[in-house]
Parts: sequence; C-alpha cells; structure tokens
Amino acid sequence: MIADTVELKCTLSQSAVQAWRKNKAQLDNNFKASRLTEPGRPLKPNLVHPRQLKRRGLGLGLGTEHGRLSLMHAIAHIEFNAINLAWDAVSRFTGQPKQYYDDWVSVALDETRHFKLVCGYLAAYNLEYGDLPAHNGLWDMALHTDHDILVRVALIPRVMEARGLDISPLMINGLTRYGDKKAAEILELIYQEEIEHVSIGNKWFQYFCQKRELPTDSTFRDLIKQYMRGGLRGPLNIKARLKAGFTKDEFELLLPKLK
Repeated sequence: MIADTVELKCTLSQSAVQAWRKNKAQLDNNFKASRLTEPGRPLKPNLVHPRQLKRRGLGLGLGTEHGRLSLMHAIAHIEFNAINLAWDAVSRFTGQPKQYYDDWVSVALDETRHFKLVCGYLAAYNLEYGDLPAHNGLWDMALHTDHDILVRVALIPRVMEARGLDISPLMINGLTRYGDKKAAEILELIYQEEIEHVSIGNKWFQYFCQKRELPTDSTFRDLIKQYMRGGLRGPLNIKARLKAGFTKDEFELLLPKLK
C-alpha cells in the first residue's frame, strides 16, 4: 500500500538519523554511487510534465478547499523529494568533512518531519500523498547535479529551496486570509526551518568555492546561466535570503537578470 511505503521511508530516514548520531552508522569513502534515476518512491503520485499540472501562480487559488489541498499535496511532494535529496547528498559525495554529513543528516530529519506534518494535514481531509498528480522537476535537478558536489550545493539549496523562501510568505498569507490556520502554521514552520537549510547550502557552496579557489558570486551566476534555462524568477525574498547567507553582491549580479 502507498501509505505503508511512505511510512517505511519515513521510519528508515528517522532510524538512519539516530544511527548516525549514535555513531552506529559509517560511510565508506570508497563507495561510488551510481546514477539514481528513480529514487525509492510509491507507485503514486502519477508524475506528469509540469505543463500538465494546473498553474496555481502566486495567487494559488486558496479560496477553495480543493485549491488548498492541491497546494498542500504539492508541498508534500516537495518534502518527500527533499528526504531523498538529503540522503543522496550524504551517500553520493564521499570524503567530505564530518560536519558536511552532520548537516545533511539533520536536514533529512527535518524534511521527514515536514513530510509527515503535511501528510497529517491531508489525512484530515481523507487525502493521501499520491492521490493527486505531481511533477519530477526537483529530482531532475538532482540528476543534473549528481556529478559535482559544488554544482549540487549551488543549485539545490541555493536555487530550488531558496525559491521556497521567496514564495512561502505569500502562501502563508493566502492560507491565513482564507481561514486555514493549520496549513498556515505548517508552512510557517517549514519556512523558518528551510532558512537554515538554505544557510547550510550557502555554507558548503562557499567552502567548495574556496577550496577550488573560485569566486563565489560569479561562479553562482555562471552556474545559473549554465543550468537554469531562463535564469532565476522573481520576486526575491531579500530579507530571508540574507538571513540564509546570501550576499548583497550576489543580488547586484542577479537582480538585473530576473524577469
């Protein structure tokens, strides 16, 4: 059953965190991860091209129960993929400082908790994760970045997750406006903790740039140009991004490019 499958994923994720923190799990520095085109996931949701999903925009259609449930199901899908992404960051890139693994193990625990919170919300409306279609854009980016740890920390936390910092306040405000206090509280918690996740990505991006003697600002700009067709989308939540470790110099490079 789908519920059993996702519950097993969450249980294994939480157990792995505890094993790591009790020094009962170790990494093999000789391990060479293969390309993981299909991470462990249930048979549903049905994955479709993003163009096949109804565009919510920043208004999100939150005035209806269906609109709110569609949003929260999309959040559940993001958080489920985020569990896979955190563990992939741990297992794929060997030979890094211990703090690198401590950070992403912590992120994995947060993402697992976020996923379970959103699933609990959906269950109150007799909806399960997988009942609505979704797209695979987040994992597609994982595949685009699986060859280089610098590219991974540049584009997953600093682009994909940081986008969540930009739009979360708009979603929270919309949910609050239409009286869905529970959903707003869940997204507020996720929003605050994602600031820390983006901060972790920023820290390691700066670390790997320094290690390779690369300038951080222009390197990030060049990676955006190379991997993100159309560049970054605005508006940006400057306050949250600064709190997460972005620099004003980066904004000066990127803001003129935003559409």
